[in-house]
Amino acid sequence: MDKLTLQKVHNLIKPYIHRTPVLTSQLLNTICEAEVFFKCENFQKMGAFKMRGAVHAILNLTDEQKRKGVVTHSSGNFAQALSLAAKSLEVTAYIVMPKNAPQVKKEAVKTYGGVIIECDSNINARESGAARIQKEKGATFIHPSNDDTVIYGQGTAAIELLEDYSDLDYIFTPVGGGGLLAGTILAANHFSNTCKVVAGEPKAVDDAYRSLISGNIEKNETSNTIADGLRTYLGDRNFPIIKKHVEKIIRVEEDEIINAMKLIWERMKIIIEPSSAVAFAAVLKDKKKIKNKRIGVIISGGNVDVSNLPF
Repeated sequence: MDKLTLQKVHNLIKPYIHRTPVLTSQLLNTICEAEVFFKCENFQKMGAFKMRGAVHAILNLTDEQKRKGVVTHSSGNFAQALSLAAKSLEVTAYIVMPKNAPQVKKEAVKTYGGVIIECDSNINARESGAARIQKEKGATFIHPSNDDTVIYGQGTAAIELLEDYSDLDYIFTPVGGGGLLAGTILAANHFSNTCKVVAGEPKAVDDAYRSLISGNIEKNETSNTIADGLRTYLGDRNFPIIKKHVEKIIRVEEDEIINAMKLIWERMKIIIEPSSAVAFAAVLKDKKKIKNKRIGVIISGGNVDVSNLPF
């Protein structure tokens, strides 16, 4: 992967995505004792960065593959992203979703034209459901995070951030499946000489943190975190990138996630989901290390059930 290839990815998907704004807050700068630049992917089409990777993945299919449709398993944002991306490109999207996925996300998938197939709330049920659709419909499986075309697409958020602010010292992202983190690392490596990438992860599902220590892809025994978008684990396409290049992964407690989310809602007047707040929670936790630095934070999404807020 080189800079020219990443630039081509960005140019390819530009007609199908928003260039999202970068917002700042003097008050949050004071709290962090640093300059913080929030790349607001909560303003992306369908409300999250995942639109980028979904569009790029579908654009890379053959005409025959597009005709037969695409399938994924997702509890939320990638389900919406693939549905909307497919609709934009006149492709059918089959979405395998856990029965207990937030109703607001199921409704959004339907609105975007996705065909929902419900399954039990475990990874085996999700994977077997997607495999069945592949077999029955001939649809192409697109993984939410462990797919090269998806990873490259997700990296375009950081490309835009670095085009706007080329002298960042760090970019913080949340880490769940690892697609955003790996893509951000690739962008930082090719579009900056100095910018390092740090990830925030809920301590309750710290598989990525443990994977860095063991050198192998670890999984979680529980999924007990408010950051519902980060309950998945790394894959063999993104883990090597993360293992080699990530500066560190900072684990944050549930109350720290809620506090960070509340701060952004109150002070910036924007809606973000708990998974997005994990990156800012990591910034707050790392205050001593980032003092007087220029920090980018990727606000990954804003798809939250506003009738069920944690504060």
